[in-house]
Amino acid sequence: MPASSLHLGDRAGGPRCDRADMAHPRRMNTILQRLKQFNTFWDARFEDVTKDTWLVTTYRDFSAGLIVALTAIPMAMGFAMAMGLRPEQGIIAGAIACLVGRTWGGSKYQVYGPTAAFIPIIAALIAKYSSAPGGSLDSAHGFLVFVSILAGVVLMIMGLLGAGKYAKYVPNSIIVGFTIGIAAVIALSNIGEALGLTTEVRGGFFEKMSLIARHIGEFNGYALLLALLTLFLTRFLLRISVFIPAPLISLACCTGLAATVFAGKGISLVADKYGEIPRNFFVFTPPQIPELTASVVVDVAYFVAAIVFVSAVESVLCSSMADRLAGNRKTPFNADKEFWGQGLVQIVTPLINGFPCTGALARTATSIKAGAVTPLAGYFKGILKLSTAVFMAPLLEMVPMACIGGILLWVATNMVKPAEIREVWRHGRFHAFLMVYTAVMVPLTDFLTGVLSALILYAVLHRFFDRPALREPQEPGQRRPQEIAA
Repeated sequence: MPASSLHLGDRAGGPRCDRADMAHPRRMNTILQRLKQFNTFWDARFEDVTKDTWLVTTYRDFSAGLIVALTAIPMAMGFAMAMGLRPEQGIIAGAIACLVGRTWGGSKYQVYGPTAAFIPIIAALIAKYSSAPGGSLDSAHGFLVFVSILAGVVLMIMGLLGAGKYAKYVPNSIIVGFTIGIAAVIALSNIGEALGLTTEVRGGFFEKMSLIARHIGEFNGYALLLALLTLFLTRFLLRISVFIPAPLISLACCTGLAATVFAGKGISLVADKYGEIPRNFFVFTPPQIPELTASVVVDVAYFVAAIVFVSAVESVLCSSMADRLAGNRKTPFNADKEFWGQGLVQIVTPLINGFPCTGALARTATSIKAGAVTPLAGYFKGILKLSTAVFMAPLLEMVPMACIGGILLWVATNMVKPAEIREVWRHGRFHAFLMVYTAVMVPLTDFLTGVLSALILYAVLHRFFDRPALREPQEPGQRRPQEIAA
């Protein structure tokens, strides 16, 4: 072999080998740096707490936490019941998720709690495994704890590996379509409560429609009136001021009507369906694993993937929105640290009688508008929510189920934003198709089938049919602050 060839071979092969040898230590060093950063509790998120401003900042965060806590209690109860769980589980989930997320999350402003996107996922799991042979609500919740812990571990690994930057690449058209589809699922799942039906509306789209048609004879006009009054009163109060805890006031007014004017009209109450709401919220709930069959393994993969997807996309979307809404010109949110915090939320919260939670768009916006500056607002929200719920537990049992249905119908209608739909429509026919496709497939099939098939279509077809928006678009997946879904 000529000497020149040997020399060139050394030059070509040597550096490649060195780069390969050096890449692994660099990756490990980066992961260790992230691990240290993710577990630094007093970090740049608290940069607005200084010796000159700490008193004013603490007061602003406390008042914002109080307003969000009062707003979140009825919504958390409604979300939990829509998932097939007990109302107090929504209260504890929202409080614990906020405390954990505020400690380890990557955003200064984000408020954590139950969100609408998780309703069809958790409801499907609870319905399937509570009604399975030998199943019960406790065993189904134990299985939910198991898959949520697995999802949390996946999210934490994603954060360590720096996967946060990829969440923003989900097209806005699919996010808008997904939101519309979830709104349709929520509305259809709770129309039975609003109509006063005594039969629970469960199952897929066609099964729900069939149940409503078969049991329409149970219709109660007084229940429908209470549901609509709750919906429109909530909307009206929020138009007056974001500082008004509209859902709580609406529930109080309509509960008073049910106990006086509509007394004896056959209106079902929370106590009729769930009994007494316990004041001991802190109940350790260990994971339970059913007998491992091929079907169970598929379900584990499905539900873990669904929880990871919703947590990743919604948390990054919410954090990005929060920075823009707050006009944050200092330290921006850290998507990788947010994944780490989301992972811990999905591990810790279900273990304490809760369920998976993520960043809540509407409650984050309310917190910012109410003056929140630092993560202290999230701590105040969690503590005040628990203490208020303990005090109000006997009163919450008296809430009509129709009012809970009304709150969830308000959530569903508030998720559909005409401005967002017009923006996607202006982007082009391809993105309009993706939006409509996702919005239809989510209620007709299930959450993950609808979203993943839309993402596959986008990946395969966007090179051929996608075109730039008619005007400069926002960052992928971002929404205007005034167009926030519940």
